[in-house]
Parts: sequence; structure tokens; C-alpha cells
Amino acid sequence: MDNFIITITFLLIGMLIKRLPNFPDATGNVLNLFVIYISLPALVLLKIPELTFSQELLVPAIMPWTMLLFSAVLILILSKLFHWDRSTTGCLLLIIPLGNTSFLGIPMVKAFFGEGAIPYALIYDQLGSFLALATYGSFILAIYGSGGDKPSIQTAIKKIITFPPFIALILSVACKSFPYPDTMTNLLKTMSATLIPLVMVAVGFQLTLKLSKDVVSQLSIGLGIKLIIAPLVAVFLCKIFGLKGEAVQVSIFEAGMPPMVSAGALAILANLSPALTAALVGIGILLSFATLPLLYQLLI
Repeated sequence: MDNFIITITFLLIGMLIKRLPNFPDATGNVLNLFVIYISLPALVLLKIPELTFSQELLVPAIMPWTMLLFSAVLILILSKLFHWDRSTTGCLLLIIPLGNTSFLGIPMVKAFFGEGAIPYALIYDQLGSFLALATYGSFILAIYGSGGDKPSIQTAIKKIITFPPFIALILSVACKSFPYPDTMTNLLKTMSATLIPLVMVAVGFQLTLKLSKDVVSQLSIGLGIKLIIAPLVAVFLCKIFGLKGEAVQVSIFEAGMPPMVSAGALAILANLSPALTAALVGIGILLSFATLPLLYQLLI
């Protein structure tokens, strides 16, 4: 509970400093860039070598793709049923299947499950959410987007192999048999410790609560799928297949994360219903502080 309170405190700090003139509008982006290039790669290099590769790691690797398939199919069905336009459909197809499993997910997993569960969250994020953003996300942007560059297969591959946390993932697996020197371990611990405060301050700084009446219906449906239906389906599937353990619990917990901030930024760039996108990301983060504790109680 203390970690949860600390996480919320950093979120509130971000919302507070947004109102101070000394902090420029680009503050949130700068903090996110530091996390992408320094904090998260350091955490990956530190935690992945601690993993003992086994069958239980298949769950956090496969779960995000299962949730993506389920969410995308459900949204396509609802799009036909409610006659959504292409912009709205594209927005929901991009935003809802992709969760905030890194920036928000890792701090939340640490807060509820402890330090030892972070490697499972990293597997879920790096082999699931990020790869899905670079591949599935590029496909959706190419089909539905009306702004920005149309991503190609080459662009998607380039995004994957040049993404700093993914590079760190490859290096950490390659170096798994070689223990780090004490100095390097201490350095990685110091750099990775910046992740939670910087991420949550950035989220608070960039949080928007603008909500117009014409997006309320799509917002409610989208967040209902992302925060409630998807994790419940994950619970159901794991019970059917008799899957248990902390890796399974973390995977289900990650399945209940709110929409990914990075996917939201790409959706706005591609002009996929920007008002709905902003609401899904901003309101989703706030609501997740209520839904995630409930989901955790369901899991323990």
C-alpha cells in the first residue's frame, strides 16, 4: 500500500507542476524520453538476467497478444453494430488493445506484487505490448490514419530493433551467463530507480480531462473493454486452462492496464479522433487507480 500511495503522490506532483510557469510544455515529453533511453533500459538490463526461463514465462509473452486479438475483434463487431466512422474505429482499434504496461504497468506491478514480479511485467511489455505497437499499431495506422507517414514493414522493423528497451532486452539475454561487476550493478540500480518517479510525474503533467459529449459513448465502451472486460476474460481463460502462479497473476493484472500513452500520441498524430483519444488515455489512467486495486483483490 505504501508503494501505491507513493505512486499516486508522484502523479499529483506532475499535475501540480503543470500549473507552474517554470515548467515548459515539453516537460512531460522530456521526462518520457529520459525514461525510454535511460530508466527503462537500465531496469531491463538489471531484471531480465534474474529470470529463470521456464514454461511459466509463456503466459506473460502470450497473454498480451490474446488480449489484442479479443479486443480488436470485439471493437470491429461493435463498430458495425453502432456504425462508427473510420476515425473512431481506427482510434479504438489502436488504443484499446494496447495497454500502458510499461510506464504505468511496471510501477503498478511493483506497488501491488513487489520487486520480484517486475521481470514478468517486463516480458509482458517487451514481447507483447511494445511489439504489438510496432507491428499491429503500424498496420492500424496505415489502414485508418489520415495524417503523418504511412508506416511500412521496414519502418516497423526499424522501430523494433532501434527501440532502447528492446536493445537492452537483447543484451540482457545475451549477457545472462555473465554476472555484472558490482559497480555496473549499482549504476543500473540507481538509473532504474528513476523510472517510477519520472514516469508518474510525466503522466500527471500530460494528463488531460477534456471531455466532450460526442465522445462519451465511445469512451465508455472503450474503457469498459480495456479496464473491465479484457482482464475478466483473461481471468476466465486462465481458469479454463488451469494456469496459476505469480506470472499468471501479473499477466492478468497487466491486461487490465489503461490505454498506452504512446499509442495515444500516434493516434492523435494520425488524426484518429483526437478528442476521443485524449479522453481514453487521460480518463483511463484516472479510472485505473480504482479498477486495478479491485482486480488485484480478485487475483489474490
